[in-house]
Amino acid sequence: MKRFALIGAAGFIAPRHMKAIKETSNDLVVAMDKFDSIGIIDQYFPRADFFTEFERFDRYIEKLRREKNGIDFLTVCTPNHLHDSHIRFGLRSHASVICEKPLVLNPWNLEALMDEEKESGQKVFTILQLRHHPVIINLKNRIQQSDLNHIWKIDLKYITIRGKWYQRSWKGDVEKSGGIATNIGIHFFDMLIWIFGNPIENVVAVQKNDKASGRIIFTNAEVDWLVSIDENDLPVNEKIEGKHSFRSLNVDGEDIEFNNGFTDLHTESYRAIISGNGFGLNDVRKTIELVHDIRNKKS
Repeated sequence: MKRFALIGAAGFIAPRHMKAIKETSNDLVVAMDKFDSIGIIDQYFPRADFFTEFERFDRYIEKLRREKNGIDFLTVCTPNHLHDSHIRFGLRSHASVICEKPLVLNPWNLEALMDEEKESGQKVFTILQLRHHPVIINLKNRIQQSDLNHIWKIDLKYITIRGKWYQRSWKGDVEKSGGIATNIGIHFFDMLIWIFGNPIENVVAVQKNDKASGRIIFTNAEVDWLVSIDENDLPVNEKIEGKHSFRSLNVDGEDIEFNNGFTDLHTESYRAIISGNGFGLNDVRKTIELVHDIRNKKS
């Protein structure tokens, strides 16, 4: 049984990590968040220690280590701009780290973290859950077995409605979140790179605080993409049915249905990490470079 600590426990994504720790038969020893309304933890680890101050959390982690009862993993679910710092904290606490997307905001942060990995002897892992989705795995296999000279025409849309709170939180601050393409779309860009290889041309058509779109050219694929939190971008049928999100992946005119199965992918990610098959710093490098490039282009 592995011993976990969790920082950023009150956020939207943290319960998926708690569930994954529980479902892989491991233990959450301690959690931290400056926001103290976190009753969700009782569904998974009611005996876990909890702190609202980082300094006390830090001291407790160090106390456990000195008592030879330290943590094996630190899970990081904090705002994006804090990931780099909190990953370093985990490594320096003699723990491997599992960090939510995006692992870091800037490509050069990866180089420094690789040095920290070597010095600590620990590893940094990230959550790239679409690489565990059966439909996406089948699509990758299909593409790899096809004519290598074929140019695939891809249309990718992801619309997920967010209220006014989004722009007033850290998520609406590009310096903290990386913007819409990074915060909302990064898993889909990672999926495209995983299937089609490195991008060779990246054109951004729209770059706004609530949506972004463009075209990415790969060696054997042309991808038109849209990522949006604007309800006006929802298709009519979704609006009529009262839905708040829409995912669409069209490959050469064929719709690829992958809307189901998302909730269990964190658990699959944890199983892979704990068994030694997780995705690390080098696995995410090209995706971080791509979203950084998108963020810094003018539409």
